[in-house]
Amino acid sequence: MTIPRNTVCIWYDTEAEAAARFYAATFPDSHVGAIHRSPMDNPGNKAGEVLVVHFTVAGIPCIGLNGGPIFPHSEAFSFQIATDTQQETDRYWNAIIGNGGRESECGWCKDKWGVNWQITPRTLTEALAAGGEEARRAFAAMMTMRKIDVAAIDAARRG
Repeated sequence: MTIPRNTVCIWYDTEAEAAARFYAATFPDSHVGAIHRSPMDNPGNKAGEVLVVHFTVAGIPCIGLNGGPIFPHSEAFSFQIATDTQQETDRYWNAIIGNGGRESECGWCKDKWGVNWQITPRTLTEALAAGGEEARRAFAAMMTMRKIDVAAIDAARRG
């Protein structure tokens, strides 16, 4: 196993493996790698329980650490998944929400393990990069949404 120089480590209570398997089944260029069990009892788990799960989400190497409920997730960390169509946006959003997640504002949602996601159509990112009135209109439209509506963002971009 090659160990990447930089890896995102995500703290889970006890379900890092289930989360990793869900991500691998949901997002392209994702998979579950090595699973390591705890060599001894510790504050987060017992000897023999899953301690660390290596996985990749949309090409980003990650480690899921089952550490117990000590450190909860917050919106200060999120995965941002760029989408090209409403169908793709709907697919990822609905997968997360439909698997016990929760909607939030402006394209954000939270999976059932508490990890935050931004399902962001590229048209929104492109509008913000364009700046000026186009960015203002697209941003104002986004501020009224939960899941991003690609057609509404495109209409706002056009004015």
